[in-house]
Amino acid sequence: MSTRNEPRPICAILLAGGRARRFEGRDKGLIPLAGRPLAAWVAGRLRDQVAEIVLNANRNQARYAALGYAVVADVLPEYPGPLAGILAAARTTRQEWLLSVPCDLPFLPRDLAPRLHDQALGAQAPLVRAADATGTHYAIMLLHQDLLPDLTHYVDEGGRQVQAWQRRHPTQTVLFEADPRAFLNINTPDDLRAAEQCAPRYAPATPT
Repeated sequence: MSTRNEPRPICAILLAGGRARRFEGRDKGLIPLAGRPLAAWVAGRLRDQVAEIVLNANRNQARYAALGYAVVADVLPEYPGPLAGILAAARTTRQEWLLSVPCDLPFLPRDLAPRLHDQALGAQAPLVRAADATGTHYAIMLLHQDLLPDLTHYVDEGGRQVQAWQRRHPTQTVLFEADPRAFLNINTPDDLRAAEQCAPRYAPATPT
């Protein structure tokens, strides 16, 4: 097993391919928080935890690529959702595990990937989700490459619901309690204003 301070054999997939309807269609991953795009915040929280980061984006690919990570678009049309984004990104990596994370969670735990990975290995579970006091965060999941054939079949057959697909497999959930803002989700302009108030606490020592 990897030590806690080593990057895990994980590809983190930052999901930035949605329509962001509650932000009037703005590309949410590029919306600035304290002067940095939301996607840069997420990548910065994860980069020391995982071996690789891939961005799933269907618009503004050049601007996402400027963040320094590989960018892939959905293969399927019409913004089919996070599962399709995971499949698109999975084609670019050979990492054993895939960690899906929405692009609008700027304050993620610094131990997110290690704790999910440890739970997966300890329980011999191919799928692990994150949770906190507010509930389970279904789209924040660590899945093994062995699940990709079934995920491909599910999406090809028209499946789009993350929870429905997860119910097909043995699943573990890890509870994160240390920081109540760790899974603060920027869904609306009001959420963004709230995040601005606490952003200085989470800002990196040097810009990324």
